[in-house]
Amino acid sequence: MDLSKAARDELVARAQAVRSNAHCPYSGFAVGAALLADSGKIYAGANCESASFGGTICAERAALTAAVSAGERHFTALAVAAGDRPVSPCGICRQLLAEFGEMIVLCAAGEGAGFRITTLSALLPDAFVKF
Repeated sequence: MDLSKAARDELVARAQAVRSNAHCPYSGFAVGAALLADSGKIYAGANCESASFGGTICAERAALTAAVSAGERHFTALAVAAGDRPVSPCGICRQLLAEFGEMIVLCAAGEGAGFRITTLSALLPDAFVKF
């Protein structure tokens, strides 16, 4: 798996930008995600919290749901951005993303140019998937 520097930078920038749309009145932790489909389209999502915490939707799942709703099923990379230092997807997001196969994951802070590059399988080894 390879992703150009320009593509990496664009995904991180999109994830950082969409976090301004987050609805996070309880945690104050705005998260943005940008998911690159094999088609070349980028789907963005922001977290949306609920007073019923189980109803909260993470940014990564919001982006994935938008992509799946548009008919996408194959993905190249995901960028997630939040906080003061690079963050990675939570466990439930990792599991749902794993349903769609391996991808590059860019872990970024809410602002700034730096990010950490990893893969979904490194974040979720031995994932429970139907393959």
